[in-house]
Amino acid sequence: MLNETVKQAIEKGIIKSNSIIVDAAHTNSKNQKKTPTQILRELSKNLRKEIYKNQPELKEYFPSKPEETATLQEEIEYTEKLVEVLKDKITEKTDKKIKKRYEKVKEMLKDKKIEKIQSAVDEDAKQGYKSEDNDFFGYKNHVAMTPERIVTGLEITSGEAPDGKCLEELVKKTKKAGIEVKEVIGDKAYSGRENLEYGQKNDVKIIAKMNNVITNGVKKKEDGFEYIKDADTMRCPMGNLAIKKSYMKERYEKGGHYKNPRMVYKFDKEKCGKCPMKDKCLGKSKGRIYTVTILSNTHKKQEEFENTEYFNKKLNEERYKIEAKNSETKVAHGLCKARYVGLSRMRIQSYLTHIVTNVKRIITIMDNKLAIA
Repeated sequence: MLNETVKQAIEKGIIKSNSIIVDAAHTNSKNQKKTPTQILRELSKNLRKEIYKNQPELKEYFPSKPEETATLQEEIEYTEKLVEVLKDKITEKTDKKIKKRYEKVKEMLKDKKIEKIQSAVDEDAKQGYKSEDNDFFGYKNHVAMTPERIVTGLEITSGEAPDGKCLEELVKKTKKAGIEVKEVIGDKAYSGRENLEYGQKNDVKIIAKMNNVITNGVKKKEDGFEYIKDADTMRCPMGNLAIKKSYMKERYEKGGHYKNPRMVYKFDKEKCGKCPMKDKCLGKSKGRIYTVTILSNTHKKQEEFENTEYFNKKLNEERYKIEAKNSETKVAHGLCKARYVGLSRMRIQSYLTHIVTNVKRIITIMDNKLAIA
């Protein structure tokens, strides 16, 4: 249905660009976030209540409940005891409600699942961050939109998912909808190495500024250490030159993070041990090691592109449009909060919302054309 609205926009001559703007907007879960301890406690409590109602004779087998201040581990141990004592007591003749609650508790204990869940009702929702000190509990709508403000692709994830990981999928969905993608415009979240490499391999320009951690890595730090060109090495604030340097290749690390190539400079242990700045400079080390990050070829190309007038013009003129679209879906169409529970239902809500905004946009543009005519 979303692709059909895009197809109509193309047929009516509304979409003329080969750019997409990408961003992610959060949607709060219908349910409040709870700690794993609170969730497990609530589940075992509901199981006991059902037993009191339908099979009260089983209550004599209940283990002693932990205190309200119990840790998650203590709550897990109690719940495991509860499940164990009820194992032989719950049979085919047992009330369906009791069996259902019993199986739910068992499921939460399996493979430490409880430690990862943040809501007893909405298990798919997760905690994410709008900024460093502003979090939310729910989902993310990853959106691709043309400069004409027609949404061409969507990815719906739980709240903790990183924005940049969805870029390739959004491009694929946009192409499937019938648009040739030559440019992707977004914020810093989309300038990761994998996305830059994807863009370079597929002739897609990534118009997203690189993170300051990357671009500042090669610049001189304001810590007194400086590069001495003639000696081709680093000099410390006390005037001592590094005695050895080594090149560390770029590599992938655990968790899929990419580490840029680095030059590592080592200083003389004896000199460092006698230096008046050793307490401040060395910490627990015996000798000082100073590392300088080097931009990879992928990042160098992107840095050159960032400094062009075209890059900055596109970013300034187009990027804000998707923020207005996200605001529209939240304020006018209720996408600020999930209507139902679960990721699959969240997808339905998000897709229907963006289909409606596409239809509205097409009608508005066609009405303007008729008015001008």
